[in-house]
Amino acid sequence: MEIAIILVATVIILCIMAEKFSGKFGMPALLLFMMIGMMFGSDGFFKIPFENYGLAEKFCTMSLCFIMFYGGFNTKWKTAKPIAHKAVLLSTVGVFLTAIITAVLCVVVLGYTWQESFLVGAVLSSTDAASVFAILRRKKLNLKDGTAPLLEMESGSNDPVSYMMTLVGITMLQADQMDAGTQMAAANVNIGIMMTKQIAFGVAIGLVIALMVIYILKNTKLVADGLDTIFMIGAVLCCFGVTQIIGGNAFLSVYLMGILVGNSKIRNKVVMVSFFDGLTGLAQIFIFFLLGLLAFPHRFSQVLWPALAIMIFLTFVARPVAVFLILLPFRCSIRQCALVSFAGLRGAASIVFSIMVIANNVNVSYDLYHIVFMVSLFSVAIQGTLLPWAAKRLEMTDDSIDVRKTFNDYCEESAITLMRMYIPKGHNWENRKIKDVSMPTGSLALMLKRGKETMIPKGDTTILADDTLILSVPAYEPKDQEKLQEIEIDKKHSWCGKRIEELNLPSDMLIALIIRKEQNLIPDGKTEIMEGDTVVAYDNQ
Repeated sequence: MEIAIILVATVIILCIMAEKFSGKFGMPALLLFMMIGMMFGSDGFFKIPFENYGLAEKFCTMSLCFIMFYGGFNTKWKTAKPIAHKAVLLSTVGVFLTAIITAVLCVVVLGYTWQESFLVGAVLSSTDAASVFAILRRKKLNLKDGTAPLLEMESGSNDPVSYMMTLVGITMLQADQMDAGTQMAAANVNIGIMMTKQIAFGVAIGLVIALMVIYILKNTKLVADGLDTIFMIGAVLCCFGVTQIIGGNAFLSVYLMGILVGNSKIRNKVVMVSFFDGLTGLAQIFIFFLLGLLAFPHRFSQVLWPALAIMIFLTFVARPVAVFLILLPFRCSIRQCALVSFAGLRGAASIVFSIMVIANNVNVSYDLYHIVFMVSLFSVAIQGTLLPWAAKRLEMTDDSIDVRKTFNDYCEESAITLMRMYIPKGHNWENRKIKDVSMPTGSLALMLKRGKETMIPKGDTTILADDTLILSVPAYEPKDQEKLQEIEIDKKHSWCGKRIEELNLPSDMLIALIIRKEQNLIPDGKTEIMEGDTVVAYDNQ
């Protein structure tokens, strides 16, 4: 047990470090997660034997569930609405066309049966939301013509369609392998019923649970403060589980729930966004590591030709044909169509669906998992790395557009924060009018407290000694590594009992605030640091 815990911790730490490394070299972090998984796998350095596709399917499906929910939850409907019709067509008709065109290649060139070829096309028909979201955000791809929200909504919503087509492919192959004739006819009937249930129940359950969650969080106090995120986890799992039990499309259900809840005015939404951002980040690490762990690199040479052929055909023929046929009638530019085509990364969802095929004991004449794994590996490595370059070459970037605005966790630049300012005797604002003092640029005096009296100050209001002014000031959004650190002061701390001027601080360190019980003190050199203080300091290092 202890060894397993240490192993999990090591993997998480390595993946976090890998993400930092990937940012410096322009390499998608998800690719490194897969490589770390292969390093731990049967053919890797640590040679951990793992080939339990059934267990992998359960864990990866659950992780994908939260990724799908967060994809909907963090989609800002205001920015997505103008392009929603295009995204829906890409995630439905586009997915179907991509699957069919890819299947034709598999039949004609690779010699697979039609059923086997359709299954390959279905599994690889969706784009990977995790990969697309990660590249858009971390590379700060500010794309023109609404391309960013189009890619986000398409990649977030096409997994349910691909999942449903994969189920159809599984059903067709199972029926074909069992018998022909009457059983195949029965299977066709079952496929029609299954597709209807998938869509109807998926939409219905997602809608009902979303409305229940919104009502509870907005209008009741049934959820204690601080437990909102835990409640949301339970709601997502409930939505997914109920939909699965009754035969609906669980991925569609949680995605729809995410959109509805994420675009409603519920309390603590900012906290939820931060929480699920971290949770889905962990889910991505888990999925891609596990996918790498399942892979056997010695089998790659056996599937290199079909995987490479499918990847090239998918990237430069199947996906572009589907995208151009759908977007050109909407008068989208050739450049935009080309970029949307190239941004069709394959990744976690496709590999998870291939695991689902194997877990359902479907017999095919080829190594489906390793073919899909290599296609996804090529896609993330090549398309993921070159996507920022392609966007610039196609002149589809616009720095006046902020890609962050397409997500619900974006805070407007005009956001403000409140500051309390005490006016002691002798202060240069004492006995001066509000309009005559030099306040920070962009700030506004909102409130003035004088003894037990609270007033709304005007320009002619005179500031007196012992007044407390409440100012609104522009919020500061840190860039790069600019961060404040909190230092707890106990009686053994070297700063305890000393004035700031006595501390001999480094030249690139500044004490910005002292929190003392319920007071926030703006310090100067004469301020003494006391036991129990929390010192907030800026350290440039």
